[in-house]
Amino acid sequence: MIISSWNVNSVRARINNIKEYLKKSDPDIVMMQEIKTEEKNYPFDEFKNLKYESYVFGQKSYNGVAFITKNKLNNIKQNIFKDKLKQSRVISGELTHKKKKINLINIYTPNGNPVDTEKYDYKLNWLDNFIKTLKKNLKENSNIIIGGDFNIIPAEEDVHNHKSYENDALFRLEIRKKFREIINLGFFDTFRYIYPDKEGYTFWDYMSGAWQKNNGMRIDHFLVSSSLIDNIKDFKINKYPRGREKPSDHTPIEITID
Repeated sequence: MIISSWNVNSVRARINNIKEYLKKSDPDIVMMQEIKTEEKNYPFDEFKNLKYESYVFGQKSYNGVAFITKNKLNNIKQNIFKDKLKQSRVISGELTHKKKKINLINIYTPNGNPVDTEKYDYKLNWLDNFIKTLKKNLKENSNIIIGGDFNIIPAEEDVHNHKSYENDALFRLEIRKKFREIINLGFFDTFRYIYPDKEGYTFWDYMSGAWQKNNGMRIDHFLVSSSLIDNIKDFKINKYPRGREKPSDHTPIEITID
């Protein structure tokens, strides 16, 4: 089974690219972020025609998260913790796979820039609330997969020029410590678990030829609980969609579960 995560940067603007990706890569489940639409304008039928069901937590023009899946998900929750700005940033669902119940959590963490502003404080508060919620969830079900755009660069090797990001909300030390705090609850950064030393960029800015120069960063992640890590057989950064016409600035990441 392949589970994918992709910040699509508008589901309606990228619909042709998304459909091409589904046909070409055939993932079982896709966690999408930044869909930028309310449920009433979401392209349910486009995905249904490709045999995918959608579970959506939308928002007009901004944010928004969704699952598109060949597998039925149960216990869908749109607000697993209170967001003081009421933004659509997290959706969860329960997957039964080989008699195991797996809690899938799809997140779009706030960017947080510029630092030392209300936006940065919101990011810190959001991460603190997410960590508290994870602690509760782990007591109910230790089988958890978190996927999404974390807007966190975990380490120096995860960005093309770390010096230029030292005071950026994606790389600031206290933000990286929040990422480590999640890991320490009993999760593995799946990409680094499989590829300890490999470059793994998932985002390239539209500006300054970043894609052509490979000036990227790794901010999209799959964190898998220790109870499931032995079931993860592969991790792939699928760069093909980033090179297409009118692409998202992110590209899909994929885990293969045995």
